Amino acid sequence: MKALKIPEATIQRLSIYSRFLKRLDKKGITTVSSGDIAEGVGVSPAQVRKDLAYFGEFGTRGVGYNVKDLIRYTVKILGLSEPWNLVLVGAGNLGSALVTYREFRDRGFTIVGVFDNDLTKIGKRIADLEVLPLEKLTEVVKENNVRIGIIAVPAKAAQEIADIMVKAGLEALLNFAPIALNVPDHVEVRNVDLSVKLEILTFNLALREK
Repeated sequence: MKALKIPEATIQRLSIYSRFLKRLDKKGITTVSSGDIAEGVGVSPAQVRKDLAYFGEFGTRGVGYNVKDLIRYTVKILGLSEPWNLVLVGAGNLGSALVTYREFRDRGFTIVGVFDNDLTKIGKRIADLEVLPLEKLTEVVKENNVRIGIIAVPAKAAQEIADIMVKAGLEALLNFAPIALNVPDHVEVRNVDLSVKLEILTFNLALREK
């Protein structure tokens, strides 16, 4: 399987499928069809089959998919067979919300360090974590085998934080700052701009009124 040939939209849907399957499993449902998955997540059955086909043959024609087996396959494909430790820089409102976001832990992600350069925040606690100075970032990254960092700082500080994270050895960054980051080629970056998502909604609503 060559990940570069798989559309990122497929990976995003695979994550959605995985969460939907876990909800079915909790309800005691043992078998599911592509139509059931499609209806549950809002895509077409053909799209579900196409997405899964990138990774091999799953299920039995006329019977469907075993829910537990498909959960196991999707979790493995998404790299979630083992837990992932994360660090976060930015102990403001957004950072605090992310630290306490239950879905991270439910999906196997654990924030093991929170950092800030604001002296009024350093030493305070968010959930069970003490906010640490940035000087301790590299130490925490190495001690906890951290490969992914979250940036939750204002745009003007984001590039500096990205540089510090890369220097600390992080290989992937989830960036909530509304700015494009300049990082080495070996570092993966995904941007989450909440304003852009809202503007897509307002665009679609405005379009209805034309």
